[in-house]
Amino acid sequence: MHSARNDARVTDLALRAGRGDREALTEFIRATQDDVWRLLAHLGGRDIADDLTQETYLRVMSALPRFAARSSARTWLLSLARRVWVDNIRHDMARPRKSVTEYEDAAATTPDEGANASSWSDWIDARALIDALPTERREALILTQVLGYTYEEAAKISGVRIGTIRSRVARARKDLIETTAANSGEE
Repeated sequence: MHSARNDARVTDLALRAGRGDREALTEFIRATQDDVWRLLAHLGGRDIADDLTQETYLRVMSALPRFAARSSARTWLLSLARRVWVDNIRHDMARPRKSVTEYEDAAATTPDEGANASSWSDWIDARALIDALPTERREALILTQVLGYTYEEAAKISGVRIGTIRSRVARARKDLIETTAANSGEE
């Protein structure tokens, strides 16, 4: 996870990279790429996370000279990553999404040796439920509950008010509970 001290270090690296320090740029990318990839994998899917991460850093390199540290570099970076994801959706509306059938196919595969088959199936089920959430609710839930960002940080990343993030997370939780209850009643 990230800490205030780590965020300050990453922000300093971004400022130095923006002034042309190549070593700082390399270290900035190393320090942040896992966060960027995880966010994009959760939002857009693992299959496109690498491409979206690469696109994010291409945009970052051209934007770093204008980075003014009004927020932490990590928050700024993740808001850029989110915009890359949104732009990808806008430009590629025909891209097929994961279907329940594909999740069932994945759940039917044999998990790694030593892995609990029940846990694997539960994870697939949970992922399918999260993917079925409306986009804005899924994003808020992923940022706060999966990636561990505060509501304030998630609001900055998403470009909305903190109350909006709180509301979206609450609605996402409600949706998940209702869907789970409805599914357990069917069996």
